[in-house]
Amino acid sequence: MQTNFTATQLEDPAVAHSETILRKCVHCGFCTATCPTYVTLGNELDSPRGRIYLIKDMLESGRDADEKTVTHIDRCLSCLSCMTTCPSGVDYMHLVDHARAHIEETYKRPWHQRMLRAVLAAVLPYPSRFRLALRGAQLGRPFAGVLNRWEATKPFTAMLALAPEKMPPRSDSATPGSRKPDGHLARRGRVAILTGCAQSVLDAETNAATIRLLNRLGVEVVVPRGETCCGALVHHMGREDEALSFARQNVDAWSRQIEGEGLDAIIITASGCGTTIKDYGFMLRLDEAYAERATKVSALAKDITEYLASIELPAPTNETGLNVTYHSACSMQHGQKITETPVKLLKAAGFTVAEPAEKHLCCGSAGTYNITQPEIAGRLKERKLKNLKATAPEVIAAGNIGCIMQLAGEAGVPLIHTVKLLDWAYGGPKPDHLPEGRGPAPKSQTKELLDELS
Repeated sequence: MQTNFTATQLEDPAVAHSETILRKCVHCGFCTATCPTYVTLGNELDSPRGRIYLIKDMLESGRDADEKTVTHIDRCLSCLSCMTTCPSGVDYMHLVDHARAHIEETYKRPWHQRMLRAVLAAVLPYPSRFRLALRGAQLGRPFAGVLNRWEATKPFTAMLALAPEKMPPRSDSATPGSRKPDGHLARRGRVAILTGCAQSVLDAETNAATIRLLNRLGVEVVVPRGETCCGALVHHMGREDEALSFARQNVDAWSRQIEGEGLDAIIITASGCGTTIKDYGFMLRLDEAYAERATKVSALAKDITEYLASIELPAPTNETGLNVTYHSACSMQHGQKITETPVKLLKAAGFTVAEPAEKHLCCGSAGTYNITQPEIAGRLKERKLKNLKATAPEVIAAGNIGCIMQLAGEAGVPLIHTVKLLDWAYGGPKPDHLPEGRGPAPKSQTKELLDELS
């Protein structure tokens, strides 16, 4: 794509980087076939190619964002399916991130959108506030029908619908400190684990299962003091200063561990967080005080399935054998390029694993997308559920809390984190609401899969 930025414009590092991204686009349109919003809406401006034209025009002209541009950028899920498809290597993720930051700086949204975004940014990244908000949602649920009458309040109806009916149980998995393996086990590694924000409230058992499993494998797990939200939620709203503040706090927390007793990895159990943390090196590249340490942190960041695949696993000890359909979160398959590893781990653990049709398409969760764009998110959810149910699963596994919350209520079967199933297979408790297992995979198959993973 030909660009016409001025020399003065290119002095801005963000603009200069976006210009190099724009130049890689060859207008081929391959991205349109795999873009969830284009497939759903059929509007060229709701495709990556269309948005690239809008972003180019906005940045090149140096003008403030306008309503048309904001509308179509807001409809982007940041699922990054387009990056998986693109034959030219267009870095759409960083381009749309820059566009969102520019929109946040130059565009004044309608009052109800400003209020909604301010509430999301002030509540979701902070576990104590989020837990209090969930209690408020229980009281507000009876008024959902009233709120749904007006367009301005429909997102608040979506928030009420997503809130669990019962308060999720608490766990000590978020308490700072070290969890060491039993003394008779040889230590195989030392890792930090991201506590996170929303997941630590909605499903603290995911990290508890991760810690149990890693401890049984001889891995020490530390929850660093000073850790906070990864910054993804505000980052995707264009609130760049807030996102970088969260990133710096985490880099500080993990750097203390790296420079102290050392870390083999930083384990992440929410793939949306993983995509962002693996990008800290880029996000903080211009910050002299943090650039080098952020790059180290990004290099150590591992999804739990990545880490498990890097160490030798024993044969499974509990009888599993259930029919599991694996739902791959967009942040996992497109953002982190982790595709086959979770499936292989589940198979090696004795499960029979299927994957749905159109697995590349987003379920509609996408951070806060199912709140800010509830209609489109709802259509994507229906499409995803139809494909998942067609595989006749007994349980659906996923690696991202957003997807789990988006789909669980209407899936018809338990929808739980992949690591909970693996924890069960390797000696942990059976997750709630699952049917009984039917025996492990044949030993020859299990050994072959474990050998392949290691």
